[in-house]
Amino acid sequence: MKIKEIVEVIEPKDIFTGDVNAPITLTQFGDYESEACADTVETVAKILDVFAGTVRFSFRHFPLLKIHQKAHKAAEAAIGAGQEGKFWEMHVELFQNRRNLGVISLKSHAREAGVINKKFLDELINGTYGVYVQDDLREGIKLGVKTVPAFFINGQKFEQEPTYKNLSAHIQGIIDKKKAKVKAEA
Repeated sequence: MKIKEIVEVIEPKDIFTGDVNAPITLTQFGDYESEACADTVETVAKILDVFAGTVRFSFRHFPLLKIHQKAHKAAEAAIGAGQEGKFWEMHVELFQNRRNLGVISLKSHAREAGVINKKFLDELINGTYGVYVQDDLREGIKLGVKTVPAFFINGQKFEQEPTYKNLSAHIQGIIDKKKAKVKAEA
């Protein structure tokens, strides 16, 4: 009898960019075919740059399947790339190629992102990471996400338009409140 090896999967909820110990977590629920989500990539990069050490970022998958049929497989591809520590490279690659997300294209995007797993295409075809995309979808629905991009700051839904100006002002407000609290306690 052959015993199947159990492989630990790195889930999207455990993948961050920015300082792991940052006091502020910016979470986005998004879809790789969404123009509006693609428009936030540079905004998030600027937030991470300006608030380096203070903000960490997590991208969670919320494919809008009724309008974006390829977004679910793209999310699976990102999770697959994440198993090799290439989630963020794949994340950028997918947004840059959001109009070309067929399964064969996903394999070449993965190669561009530096993925070397020989079973990548098989895992994609077999839906190996589909359950983790569904987990993100379920969590998003539970948190009230209806469309993308949806942002949360330290678990609280960000209700304004996700522009750099709005997000950075909100984050700066949190930082200022924490500083004031520390001063008051001193």
